[in-house]
Amino acid sequence: MKRGKRYQESAKLLEKGKLYDAKEAFTLIEKFPKTKFDETVELHVKLGVDSKHADQQVRGTVVLPNGTGKTLKVLVFAKGPKADEATQAGADFVGAEELIPKIEKENWFDYDVVVATPDMMGVVGRLGKVLGPKGLMPNPKSGTVTMDVAKAISEIKSGKVEYRLDKTNIIHLGFGKVSFGAEKLLENYNTVMDAIIKAKPVAAKGQYIKTVAVTTTMGPSIYIDQK
Repeated sequence: MKRGKRYQESAKLLEKGKLYDAKEAFTLIEKFPKTKFDETVELHVKLGVDSKHADQQVRGTVVLPNGTGKTLKVLVFAKGPKADEATQAGADFVGAEELIPKIEKENWFDYDVVVATPDMMGVVGRLGKVLGPKGLMPNPKSGTVTMDVAKAISEIKSGKVEYRLDKTNIIHLGFGKVSFGAEKLLENYNTVMDAIIKAKPVAAKGQYIKTVAVTTTMGPSIYIDQK
């Protein structure tokens, strides 16, 4: 696969096979040739667990100290006082059963996160086949099924991210923008890594963190020394 000129210029700044200190990695990212847009900085962590086993799942949420650099749109399924609470807390969309045909028939996905009160999960469950594949299904583990909708909205808007294993035992997530600079990226990175380390399953054996890499949307991977 032929890489673009900007990617190649960025790759020249890296030493092949070297594991970098995290701060050094983010300082290098600042030196990468700039793109026409503010690239997302991504984290890819390969874990020594087997996601096929329920007792080796790694999943959770963490609020980034410097946010993600992206303003997320929140849809809340709620009724009555909880619907009013969601609106006052800054939800972008609030509704109940009337939203089902809009989502199912009109392919309406103008939102990034879905929150629901527990009593609405019977309704939301009917959208499982649509929301599930897009990673939008509310889940108690990610704090998106809750009676405290105001808190959930506040955390999402201020930079809450979810981390979870994929089928290849890797966690992928965006945790900031290139424009943040090395210090803020390092703070966000340390917050996420601390959460992943604390989430180590009891059943996990051997080396837990296998590899850690950070990259920009258009740039090469920088592997980080986690020792």
